[in-house]
Amino acid sequence: MEEIKTNTVHLDNSASNKQKNHFLSTTRFTSTGTYSPKLNHLNNDWLLVDADGLVLGRLASKIAHILRGKHKPTFSPHLDNGDYVVVTNVEKLIVTGNKTLQKIYYRHTGYPGGIYSRTFNEMLDKHPEKILINAVKGMLPKGPLGFAMLKKLKVCVGPTNPHSAQQPKQLVLK
Repeated sequence: MEEIKTNTVHLDNSASNKQKNHFLSTTRFTSTGTYSPKLNHLNNDWLLVDADGLVLGRLASKIAHILRGKHKPTFSPHLDNGDYVVVTNVEKLIVTGNKTLQKIYYRHTGYPGGIYSRTFNEMLDKHPEKILINAVKGMLPKGPLGFAMLKKLKVCVGPTNPHSAQQPKQLVLK
């Protein structure tokens, strides 16, 4: 009768298997390790988002996700791997509920009694781009890495943007 050979290793103390067991215990099995992308392998795309009629918080969370690079398979939390995001029509952002009157933005001059406050409607009239920048800034990491990610956010009032030379791809968000 013919013996069938398999790839299993029998762990017994017979003389024929001692050599195999010694080989298994002394051989180093190497693993592939964790992939970490190099800085010269990172590529950043340019994306164009139209904010007309979109909800502020939902839009800001999707933009922060893209700026961090979490949508890429090469995401690494210690690297700035995100894409550039150009947002147009920020003056047409909406918020839910009574936030147009109840949401207050605070700013302090640094001097005693130098606190200023504005409602959402006042900010929308005077500085509509700062509304989205503040929302996205709160969703990014704090420190130098977060500051570098926030620099990749380009916010424009109106339908035109000065970044057409980079040929941004249209990103449709709902």
